[in-house]
Amino acid sequence: MGAARKRIWGWFFFDWASQPYNTLLLTFIFGPYVAEVLGDGSRAQAAWGYGVGAAGVVIALLAPFLGAMADKGGSRIPWIALFSVFYVIGAASLWFAAPGDFDLVRTLVFFALGLIGMEFATIFTNAMLPTLGPAREVGRLSGSGWAFGYLGGLVALVVMLLFFAESAAGTTLLGIEPLFGLDPAEREGTRFVGPFTALWFVVFMVPFFLWVREPRRPGALPPGAAARAAWPELKATLRSLPRRPSLFSFLGASMLYRDALNGFYFFGGIFAAGVLGWSVVDLGVFGILAVITAALFAWVGGRADSHFGPKPVIVVCLLVLSALAATVVFLSRESVLGIAVAPDSRLPDITFYIVGAGIGAAGGALQSASRSMMVRQAAPEHITEGFGLYALAGKATAFLAPLLVGVVTDATGSQQAGIVPLIALFLAGLFLLMWTKPDGARDEWILPPDSQPSR
Repeated sequence: MGAARKRIWGWFFFDWASQPYNTLLLTFIFGPYVAEVLGDGSRAQAAWGYGVGAAGVVIALLAPFLGAMADKGGSRIPWIALFSVFYVIGAASLWFAAPGDFDLVRTLVFFALGLIGMEFATIFTNAMLPTLGPAREVGRLSGSGWAFGYLGGLVALVVMLLFFAESAAGTTLLGIEPLFGLDPAEREGTRFVGPFTALWFVVFMVPFFLWVREPRRPGALPPGAAARAAWPELKATLRSLPRRPSLFSFLGASMLYRDALNGFYFFGGIFAAGVLGWSVVDLGVFGILAVITAALFAWVGGRADSHFGPKPVIVVCLLVLSALAATVVFLSRESVLGIAVAPDSRLPDITFYIVGAGIGAAGGALQSASRSMMVRQAAPEHITEGFGLYALAGKATAFLAPLLVGVVTDATGSQQAGIVPLIALFLAGLFLLMWTKPDGARDEWILPPDSQPSR
């Protein structure tokens, strides 16, 4: 395998290594476990929203500055290594969320630490995307990376379900007790998801650090000088955003629709546990289906992106996700889309399986196309700062969807009603996308004189 191809595969392995934080902790294993321990789906949904929202505020405040600093300093690998440590510590510490000694605040703090590590590391790996191949290949590479990541999440989920995560009966999906003598009564098999996610990341980041090489660019500054130079430039960039309508509208649109998509991921498992009464194993099977469709359609979406461009892919995905969110609002154990069903009917379960597959498919393609679109909107010499702004857009209102879901759920006492804000966010994002140029507008990036690239 040539050096260039190894570099691409090393970059793919970051998605493979980091995806279980989303798949196992955010959505299908740990989030529903918290709902089960608290014993109240609405309370768990509200608490989870507040905790994830708080982490989002930290990410929003620091992401653009870190991106600008990395552009000035030139090297991204040390930052990825630093935030990988945050990821590992946060994930591994979730082991301590024992049902008999459950501390919600401590659990949310550890969870937020790992989430912050993952998001910050992602800024720097995303910024490497345009250096992996020619511009015409960016969409395909982005889609392939997302697909490979989802495949990693799928493998990790299957391993957890088969060998560790126990049902109410104390057995895994294979009908056995958790491996390594983990105690089902103390939910040690399910709690092992934290250390398992941390170990998975450590093992599969090895190809990334071995194969991804990033030569320092001419004129790169040492860390202290880079920090001092980054802040004035970042302020100038932020002030100029209203004069960059294509970039500004895309950041605004993605801010809203990615927030809504994350809301789906954060609360899907909690919704199924609280409204439909699903167990962790039920949710795991649901997760397998959703991750398979996500991997497949991230790959398909990458091909569509290369052929049609990212904007049409994003539009179609937002329409599909809006319809799916509306379906969830009218879904309960007693009725489906307003039609009453028998108490023992499987139709609500089947409907939610279909919804989950659709969320996986549309969400996978949407995230891949959005990453590709950001490459088109950003200036090459400011690519990490651009992805810092992209992270800011993803987190500036990251508190909004969780907070709105939490507030509406609290106010109504209904998990279904709590999903309504997600529909509004998807549609608002779709509206703002009208001002985004499909191929970007590089002339919008008027750089300060001292930030012009070296010649």
